[in-house]
Amino acid sequence: MTTIKNNSPLMAEIGRIAEVAGYLWTKGWAERNGGNISVNLTGLLTDEEMALPALAPATELQETMTSLGGNVFYVTGTGKRMRYVAQDPFANGALIRIAPDGKSYDIIAEQPVRPTSELPSHLLMHNYLRSLGRDNRVVLHTHPTELIGMTHCKPFLDSKVLTRTLWSMIPECRIIVPKGVGIVPYEIPGTIELAHATIRQLEKHDVVFWEKHGILAVGEDLIECFDAIDTLSKSAQIYISARMAGYEPVGMTDQQLDDLVPAFGL
Repeated sequence: MTTIKNNSPLMAEIGRIAEVAGYLWTKGWAERNGGNISVNLTGLLTDEEMALPALAPATELQETMTSLGGNVFYVTGTGKRMRYVAQDPFANGALIRIAPDGKSYDIIAEQPVRPTSELPSHLLMHNYLRSLGRDNRVVLHTHPTELIGMTHCKPFLDSKVLTRTLWSMIPECRIIVPKGVGIVPYEIPGTIELAHATIRQLEKHDVVFWEKHGILAVGEDLIECFDAIDTLSKSAQIYISARMAGYEPVGMTDQQLDDLVPAFGL
């Protein structure tokens, strides 16, 4: 009987997903069932594993994913807690296989766990980025307290203002998040409208804020996506700590930020 648990490279990637899920929980970014993760695992599966039988009837997608036909993703489950994903990723998430025509998906391993309600947003982002030829494997969404708090302040709903503020708190933020951050005005979570608004921000950014909701990062590597959000969170904490102490932080100057570009090849 074919089981993906005999696939060492695949299981190592599942282990990384569990590791990051644990970080999200211990950081306080994943209250109850907050946040979700999707990772494209297609290149890690054998042909036999790619053809595993479905564990439940196929589910039709709201939009056709023309660039994802035949791809397999690990997706955290709807209503599942990150703290439990960290303990047992297969009881709290599943592998889904997109149909060749991109119109539906099957759950193929290891349990018939229904994917996150944010699945339409995740797949639309994966589909959009792959259609551009970007080697994107990961969409990570979570709820960092200080970063969400900043979206309740009207001036920070301007992408340039928020990016400049966060970049200026520590040099690493400019280095690790070189494209800055996009902003999506508030939309109901899990909707196609939210997904399409996010895609427009992904034209220029790899990290996008959802007003009064959370943040997401896309990229090739799950740990790198986590690190980008973690660095932004540290910048927000520095900014808010200064404000709580009673002063507006000066931040790095434009020249200091510009000097990082040639020094780190940004």
